[in-house]
Amino acid sequence: MANKKNLTEALKKNFGFDSFKGDQEAIIQNLLQGNDTFVLMPTGGGKSLCYQLPSLLMEGVAIVVSPLIALMKNQVDFINNLSDVDGVAHCLNSSLNKASIDQVKKDVREGHTKLLYVAPESLTKEENVEFLKSVKVSFYAIDEAHCISEWGHDFRPEYRRIRPLINDIGVAPIIALTATATDKVRTDIKKNLGITDAKEFKSSFNRPNLYYEVRNKTNDVDKDIIRFIKQHTGKSGIIYCLSRKKVEELAAILQTNDIKAAAYHAGLDTVTRSQTQDDFLMEKIDVIVATIAFGMGIDKPDVRFVIHYDIPKSLEGYYQETGRAGRDGGEGICLAFYANKDLQKLDKFMEGKPVAEQDIGRQLLQETAAYAESSVCRRKMLLHYFGETYEKENCGNCDNCLHPKKKREATQQLVTALKAIATTKENFRSDYIEDFIVGRETNEIVAHKHHELEDFGAGADEDEKIWNPLLRQAMLAGYIKKDVENYGLLKLTAEGRKFIKKPVTFMIVEDNEFNEEEESSMEHEGGTSALDPTLNAMLVDLRKKVSKRMGRPPYVIFQDVSLEQMATDYPVTLEELKNIQGVGEGKVKHPYAQEFVDLIKRYCEENDIVRQADLRVRTVAKKSVLKVSIIQSVDRKIALDDIANAKGIEFEELLNEVEAIVYSGTKLNIDYFLEDVMDEDHVDDIYEYFKESETDDLETAIEELGEDYSEDEIRLVRIKFISEMAN
Repeated sequence: MANKKNLTEALKKNFGFDSFKGDQEAIIQNLLQGNDTFVLMPTGGGKSLCYQLPSLLMEGVAIVVSPLIALMKNQVDFINNLSDVDGVAHCLNSSLNKASIDQVKKDVREGHTKLLYVAPESLTKEENVEFLKSVKVSFYAIDEAHCISEWGHDFRPEYRRIRPLINDIGVAPIIALTATATDKVRTDIKKNLGITDAKEFKSSFNRPNLYYEVRNKTNDVDKDIIRFIKQHTGKSGIIYCLSRKKVEELAAILQTNDIKAAAYHAGLDTVTRSQTQDDFLMEKIDVIVATIAFGMGIDKPDVRFVIHYDIPKSLEGYYQETGRAGRDGGEGICLAFYANKDLQKLDKFMEGKPVAEQDIGRQLLQETAAYAESSVCRRKMLLHYFGETYEKENCGNCDNCLHPKKKREATQQLVTALKAIATTKENFRSDYIEDFIVGRETNEIVAHKHHELEDFGAGADEDEKIWNPLLRQAMLAGYIKKDVENYGLLKLTAEGRKFIKKPVTFMIVEDNEFNEEEESSMEHEGGTSALDPTLNAMLVDLRKKVSKRMGRPPYVIFQDVSLEQMATDYPVTLEELKNIQGVGEGKVKHPYAQEFVDLIKRYCEENDIVRQADLRVRTVAKKSVLKVSIIQSVDRKIALDDIANAKGIEFEELLNEVEAIVYSGTKLNIDYFLEDVMDEDHVDDIYEYFKESETDDLETAIEELGEDYSEDEIRLVRIKFISEMAN
């Protein structure tokens, strides 16, 4: 066993650090003594050093089982850069060719290699097992050990085969390491690796510098994210989405809004992924939009925010991903967007999986929903989930603590809930207990004949919404716990039994309400509640002057809806004007466009208007491909009804698209079609009507022109008129 002085010298010599962090020294000493070791240490706590340093001090080669090739490569490069011995660290995985594999084996045999990183799949290959049998193994390090457990957030069946393979290769001490594990997962890992007697080292999960917030995920989520990033300009951040499609869409939207962002997911080629990773580390890009494929092994200490666009599948996943923020102890903002429909989607994805897997997945989702919806201190909830008690009532660094909700007295309700758990023999999960309390005769309750019990429906007079937060907060207070072996079954603690006999005051806060229908007034058709009426009146006046000067109706210059939006968003450049509804490239090329932005700019300066320039988010239009295709087809003089058929849309839908094109400033010549389908006099009459009219409103035109003209005819000529007069 190395003494303290020798160990500190070895740390300084090999890694350049003057002292150990947290439990690192005790962990290393335990491993050097030949003991099995279990390490639970949050991201950024220095897990890797716990096996890297002892491997350099012990005889033989340490085998590190790691799930990610990118992670292995980073660590191998790191160790080799520190050492003057070639090949002190190697990896053995599917990315190597035969010559490289031969070199690795040669270095291991000759004793140069002290650390051999192996993917679990590579460990199962017979030729690798035979090779490893022939060398001296100092110890086995199982990194990301939560992958062993179906209850972990990243279950991998190959991890289940590690123990039999160790028995085959040759027994040596085992060190299992993970950054996230509940009591259930921890038990699973130790049992599966056959190290139930391993000494446990558990670091605190509390990261005081991280700020946690959950926001309602509305239709305006993209706008919220852009506004947030612009408030933190130049800072590094990661945005996690569940699907590759959403990753690419969001990255494109951010780029369109002048944010240095890039997409990252497993579907991209290796070169692109590596380049993106490097660009992020070198700060050529500020924001990575990624699936959970990104982040493992990315040691960037100054990530300032982590945003979850979609709520994750488990709290372990959430904790690990948020843990990538503020690893240097500085600012770390963890922002999650939550909508219950996202959970329903995740739930649906589980259909078709084995029943046991579905059951586990659903329970993990329930924990995530509970975290998102709760009004309790988020830090307290997270730490409790990982088996740690947070004593403070208010952490002062999460949304619920900074904006606390009023508490209500719930002593009698807690007695009712605890009695329900006791009456049903502590053998059921929270959803069953809730059904029992409110008196819901579900098939399961009837099958157990629990509807016949005296306490059935004891809480029927209460608002149903109280029971879920009450059970969770009773858990936080230590009156209830979840069974570790049969995860999810609610058990009474000694405190809970005492409470039934002798209740004390118990206060709870009700859950946050998440209304998915909410959307910002910005998006409502035809105007907004944030309209500046004074500016709107000035813009209407300017439009009149321009219309008189050009001899064209006012609506041809800009439609009302465009003016209203200008009086809301205050565009002060032609570039910003392009984002206004009904304004496109064509419109901003007109000299009068500059008059409008000049007026708005002057108005903002004179009235000290603080513009939220990022309020109007430039989106990547999904319909733009269709619009381009329509313009090309019209240029080729294809009949409009044929274009509609080719695109699989109704003729009316096509006219909507064509109108949007010409109103936003693009010229379209549809004379070839009008000549084919309309009487020339009709075209002239309708054209003259629009020339004289004060409005382009369709219903007014139908009324004024009379029954001789069909709605489609009026719309077609209006398209011709706007195209020629406005553009």
